[in-house]
Amino acid sequence: MKTEFLATVPVLPSQNIARDLEWYEKNLGFKKIFGDDMYVGIHLENVWLHLQWHADTEDDPLLGGSVARIFVNNIEPYFNSLVAKGVLTKDKLRKNTPWGTHEFGLYDLNKNAIFFVEDV
Repeated sequence: MKTEFLATVPVLPSQNIARDLEWYEKNLGFKKIFGDDMYVGIHLENVWLHLQWHADTEDDPLLGGSVARIFVNNIEPYFNSLVAKGVLTKDKLRKNTPWGTHEFGLYDLNKNAIFFVEDV
C-alpha cells in the first residue's frame, strides 16, 4: 500500500495567539478547532490554517522560517523511501504522539520546516 497525500496545512507564526485567533474569526470567518495559547488549528470550509506562537528572536527555533504540515494516509511507505534515499534516519518517525499522530519532519534548503503527518 502506498502513501496517500491528503492536504497541506500552512503553519503561520503568531506573537499573540488569542489576538490572532480573534482576528481570523471576526474578519475572515475561521473557527477554532483545537489548540491552546501556543498552537491553534483553525478551519473555514475546506481550508485549514495553524497558528504557532513564536518570539521572533534569535532563540526562536523558527528564526522567521515557514512551516508546512502535509497530511497523509499510510505515512510509513513514504517515510521508508526517504530513509532509503538517506534523506532521514529511521529514528525520525514519531509514532503515537500525545496529539494523536504519526509524523516526521525535516528542513528544506531555506530552513522551512516540512512535517508529514498521519492522524491516528
